[in-house]
Amino acid sequence: MRHGMILAVSFHDDLHALAVQHAVRSRGHAFHIVECDTISGRQSLSWRSHREEADGRAGAATVLTSEGVPVSPEEAALLWWRRARADQDITGAAGSAHERSLVNNDCRGALGGILAAAFHGDWISPPAATDLAADKLYQLAVAHASGFPVPRTLISQSREEVIAFTRQVGRTIVKPVVGARGPSLYTRWIDDPELIPAPSFEICPATYQEYIEGSRHIRLNCFGDRMYAALIETTALDWRPDLNVPISPWPVPDDIRQRVGTVLHQLGLRMGIVDLKLTPEGEPVWLEVNPQGQFLFLEPLTGEPLTEHFADFLLSAA
Repeated sequence: MRHGMILAVSFHDDLHALAVQHAVRSRGHAFHIVECDTISGRQSLSWRSHREEADGRAGAATVLTSEGVPVSPEEAALLWWRRARADQDITGAAGSAHERSLVNNDCRGALGGILAAAFHGDWISPPAATDLAADKLYQLAVAHASGFPVPRTLISQSREEVIAFTRQVGRTIVKPVVGARGPSLYTRWIDDPELIPAPSFEICPATYQEYIEGSRHIRLNCFGDRMYAALIETTALDWRPDLNVPISPWPVPDDIRQRVGTVLHQLGLRMGIVDLKLTPEGEPVWLEVNPQGQFLFLEPLTGEPLTEHFADFLLSAA
């Protein structure tokens, strides 16, 4: 079977994009990375709306790859919308905050607009679906409507509401609604909100959730219809800071496969990295899905060749 060219949009030196590029190219297929954060400072983008009599091109577009090769999005069969929102690396040409904002917004807008206008293949996943599914409130509602148990959740800036919520649900955790670039903000306990002054709550909304008992966490990597899960066993509230715990492959039961597939379909996602937690009784509780989550770290921990699995997924779609 002959596969079309694959484009990936991500930031400079993204290990996931580079690993998948190597896997796809090693099989003899074309794979190019477009770096969303190195557009400024070089001739990276070009698009025209009308036919030019001189060269006969209609609506021609080119984007510069990470290797400095101009390619046409129109020739691509598949576009992996990996990580496309990073700011430009313009440290050496830093101007005012307004000027930096202009450069970042116009580079981001031009890249997204060119691809939307010139690319006619399949997205992994479409930008609109990716952005909407990244909203943790929305995906929680979709998962609940699709039959998953979800933690009781409060989004609030009210000290009184948080106090009442913790009294209702018992042990409560707090985490960002969206988060920010930079150091990870891990999930934390909120033991006694009555000891916290009201202005601390009012600065911005936060996510408050009931704590789900148990020590078995499921990291479920969904590549199309194929799902590969890892069981992470830890009593830590957030498993991410310490991976020196038992981690092993976990066979995905058919009912969970079907329910997760329903959620991703409702969200419009072709892929997703899902976090579940098993209660002491073994009931899976939905925590969240990252439309473009990390999976490379699990390869050496589980022995599952996730990069090759992901390359299979892309080539099957291209």
